[in-house]
Amino acid sequence: MTTTTRYPIGTKRRTGETCPESGIWKVDDPIWTTTGPFAAGNRFPPYKDKAVTWVLIQYA
Repeated sequence: MTTTTRYPIGTKRRTGETCPESGIWKVDDPIWTTTGPFAAGNRFPPYKDKAVTWVLIQYA
């Protein structure tokens, strides 16, 4: 049996970086509160035309 190491909840990535872990990601901002499902390998988009930090909050 093989085990897969997952990125921990709370992992952060910036707009334009590659998503390392499929799951639900949230914009890390005190004003904007949006989430989105992202698959590993996809690039994180901007939000409201701004570069943002995305935080992993739930595994897929």
